[in-house]
Amino acid sequence: MPLAVCCVSHSPLLELPGPGRELLSEIGGALDQAREFVRNFDPELVVLFAPDHYNGFFYKLMPPFCLGTAAAGVGDYGTHSGPLNVPGEQALALAEALLEAGIDIATSAEMSVDHGTVQPLQQLFGDVTARPVIPVFLNSVATPLGPLRRVRALGTAVGQHLATLGKRVLVLGSGGLSHDPPVPQRATAPPPVLERIVHGRPMTTEQRQARQTAVMAAAAEFTAGDGPLQPLNPDWDREFLELVDTGGLAAVDSWSNSEITRTAGNSAHEIRTWVAAFAALAAQGAYRTTVRYYRPSPELIAGFAIRTARPADPG
Repeated sequence: MPLAVCCVSHSPLLELPGPGRELLSEIGGALDQAREFVRNFDPELVVLFAPDHYNGFFYKLMPPFCLGTAAAGVGDYGTHSGPLNVPGEQALALAEALLEAGIDIATSAEMSVDHGTVQPLQQLFGDVTARPVIPVFLNSVATPLGPLRRVRALGTAVGQHLATLGKRVLVLGSGGLSHDPPVPQRATAPPPVLERIVHGRPMTTEQRQARQTAVMAAAAEFTAGDGPLQPLNPDWDREFLELVDTGGLAAVDSWSNSEITRTAGNSAHEIRTWVAAFAALAAQGAYRTTVRYYRPSPELIAGFAIRTARPADPG
């Protein structure tokens, strides 16, 4: 059975006061198109590539890739808290296939996932547990980062395995594009924050509220053209989307992580989720993108994009 892909930027600010009505209406319209695409495809299984923002994975042990055979949302920024509908045996079979294909995938029997995983499920299905989902974490924040060519190899191996299942599988990619939000960096984090991102100390309710307030303040400052955050880079975003739309993702194999950071921000590495998702689809042949949305959105501190895709029509 053919695969389908939906990649979408995420932002906790979509769930918080601040973004203007016009922006939210425009993004809402694009999400409506993506929801219709997903509804028409009617997936029997979802494989979701997503990052984490020091809510489930920490420097104490930071794998480049990790597949969850069970998972639960942590409930950050008002997103779903509690178990996801993970088909454990199918997830384990995928992990075994990836290892056999030469992909060094870690596994977690108790994966904690944050808004990067949960938000697209809520947006596309309403109920996070509506469809069976296999979550695949891609480290996109904690340095050092592996090369993009390994991300593309991961996606290819996932697509090759999914082609054997005889199921309609939707592959989701969550994140990107250019953005540099106030996510802690190991080199500059103050001691209490460093303690949390290394050892995974649970955040209190007060700490979560303080972080939420700080993110909202940073977004307001960024929208006003002030503050220390790196500007969005629409030209870079459009260059990446052109590779996605034309099936030219092999070009990212030569992209260096340091250049991505310099050009598009520390969190632009979340394009890894898109690379993996589209590599999975490309493993089954040529494809065509359908829903194409992009808007540089300072109010969300993100170059916000949506793409859906199916295999190209024969001939």
